[in-house]
Amino acid sequence: MAILSEITLYPIKSCAGMALRSATVTRAGLMTEQIYDREWVVVDENGMAMTQREHPRMALIVPKLKADTLELRAPGMLRLEIELGLPDPELAPTLQVQVWDDTVLAYDCDATTAAWFTNFLGVPCRLARFHANAHRAVSAKWTNGVEAVTLFSDGYPILVAGSASLDDVNAKLVAAGRSALPMNRFRPNIVIAGIEAFEEDYAESLRIGDVLLKPVKPCPRCPMPSIDQATGEFGPDPLDVMQGYRAKEEVDGAICFGMNAIVMEGDGQRLQVGQEIEVTLAF
Repeated sequence: MAILSEITLYPIKSCAGMALRSATVTRAGLMTEQIYDREWVVVDENGMAMTQREHPRMALIVPKLKADTLELRAPGMLRLEIELGLPDPELAPTLQVQVWDDTVLAYDCDATTAAWFTNFLGVPCRLARFHANAHRAVSAKWTNGVEAVTLFSDGYPILVAGSASLDDVNAKLVAAGRSALPMNRFRPNIVIAGIEAFEEDYAESLRIGDVLLKPVKPCPRCPMPSIDQATGEFGPDPLDVMQGYRAKEEVDGAICFGMNAIVMEGDGQRLQVGQEIEVTLAF
């Protein structure tokens, strides 16, 4: 029986995630207590989204949800409190954020917040928040024309991975004399236990109570899985071991782990760790 075994929400793109027992599903991704997945993004002086690919220390920025703030902690830094209440969309300062090929309107967070991120990451940068009037559509090429949206994710609202898939990768890493990796190296939102390794690749749909997810695109992997999320340092890259059996022709030979999914039904419904998942395969 397939079970929802882990839920993780990432308030700030490329920073640490928050493990949850439950979360609300929205068309734009997971949400808890009005905080959305990848609702914030760190940007450079040109408004380009910054990620662990170039700034691995971002992994050490740890969010914690409090009553009316998002608390951030990082080694050697005083904690930072970010107000959760949305600013007035007509009056708040804004900027344009570049995420891959998309330009997205965002709120420009304050100078104190910018200084905190700049001091910790060692490069001039700012924190931006997805604007109430912004709209970012996912690529219809992979959704067969189904309209779907996301915030500051790489491209899709929910990333799904199977625990057996990680077990399979780890078995090959150990056989090659490497250390096994935790799931946080691959940063999924939802982890499924009780299915075969990489069965998620072939799922037509995932039914979790009143929620229906449709996996639409394999998730190509960059060097981020080589970054130790506990130290913010690069280690051995698992992609060389995965190269032999995880390259996908449909994404130009990229090495893949996990499936990007969109929400077909259940906007506003809750997911709970331990829920049964009905997996419908595409064959």
